[in-house]
Amino acid sequence: MEPTPTILAELDHYMKKEALTVARFAERSGLHSGTLSNILHGHRPIAMQQLDRITMAMQLPEGFFYELYIDNYIIDSQPDWRRISPLLQRCAELGMLEAIRRVIMHLMDNLAYSPLLFNTAEELLEQGYPDAAALLFESVAEGERFQHSERLAFCRFRLFAISLRSGQETTLRAANQFEPYVERLDETDQLDALKQLADVFASLHYWDKVDELAERLKYKASIQYRHSLKRPLQKQPSRLYIYYILYSFLLRSAAAEERGDFETALQYAAMYSNVNWMKSPPSPEEEKVIEQFKEWSTANTYLYRLMSGDVAALPDYIRYIENKENEIFPALYKIIQAANRYRFSVDELLLRFSHYLPYRSQRSRLGEFSEQITSDRYLRFLAELAVYYLERQQPDPGFHYLLESLERSVKIKKDSTIVRCVGIFEQYRYLAAPESSSRYTRLIIEAQNGGKLDDPFVGTDGKMAPPQSIQHL
Repeated sequence: MEPTPTILAELDHYMKKEALTVARFAERSGLHSGTLSNILHGHRPIAMQQLDRITMAMQLPEGFFYELYIDNYIIDSQPDWRRISPLLQRCAELGMLEAIRRVIMHLMDNLAYSPLLFNTAEELLEQGYPDAAALLFESVAEGERFQHSERLAFCRFRLFAISLRSGQETTLRAANQFEPYVERLDETDQLDALKQLADVFASLHYWDKVDELAERLKYKASIQYRHSLKRPLQKQPSRLYIYYILYSFLLRSAAAEERGDFETALQYAAMYSNVNWMKSPPSPEEEKVIEQFKEWSTANTYLYRLMSGDVAALPDYIRYIENKENEIFPALYKIIQAANRYRFSVDELLLRFSHYLPYRSQRSRLGEFSEQITSDRYLRFLAELAVYYLERQQPDPGFHYLLESLERSVKIKKDSTIVRCVGIFEQYRYLAAPESSSRYTRLIIEAQNGGKLDDPFVGTDGKMAPPQSIQHL
């Protein structure tokens, strides 16, 4: 069996090949000659910063020796967190996820490393390295799976949050894995957890699940709100308590609307405009939340009337939202949906608001909307727009919007929208030009192959197109 190669042997070989003395290589690498000599003679281990300088002096790529470093100083030696921590940091920066996995595998049997790995994961997530952080969170969760600890629950929460940028299947799996741990979180963290779970299930159209989570959110937020009036909690949730309460009603109105129960949707819309239950005068921050939900309530009241067949509500709806920048696109989506259902023309509206059709970021006075909800709604909007034009025997814009919806759906593996787009295309195939049929076939093959890894919201120029919210969630 051949001995494991070492960084010291590689360095010694290089210095001999280049005829470099310790002093010359120390000068080239920026290390003190005494430090370098001690390293070469094995009197002291190599620190990460020193290893990076040695690698650069040898004109090798960054991270070239990291795999050997793991062998020499972690697996074949007594692990020392002073070496492990900077190694994990540098591997995250260089995207060396397999190296991180090797380190984790060596540490997993020792639960003493769990808090250190957890803290490092939090730091990496904060720095913008979610993939590396996810590996550490997963290792801590696996190591503590029998511990029933809050840290285990928080790892699952973090993994769920990280999964939100992944495809539908990954996100759903993470949501199902995380949900049983919600009750183990700190009570204030439970509010954000339930909201995010509800947003995910709404984007997946699991409306019964949305109802269930919304009810839990209302119950917990109401209790915490009442307790906060008596004795303010040391830890506060990321939003005001009244936000979560009103948002729970908004979720339930959306679920009722999607099921076609517009009477119930209207009842919930009235509930998130009513704050008579508040025990004290609202603060300026609470007033801001209240005003936003009242605005949404008014807009959605017009919307639910329209969606239930009251086409006479359309002019009032347009007048209400036309000067509200953030309300126009959500309104257009639902107006197109109603136009398809009740067969009325909105050509003039589409021309008037044409610059609101592209996918773009939308904010309310309370911040940016959930990306899961907004991307889902945008894909559905494109499909509705396609149906609108195809029903009017206008195949060019119809297939343009349909195939754009299908392409974006394939890339994020949005199965429900893919199925909808396939159904629409087959229904109107007789109108399709050869180039549309060819593009459709290519996208179906791509869907069968699991889609590509490209980001669906990166334009042809390679620049990121910001997300556009579709509905008030």
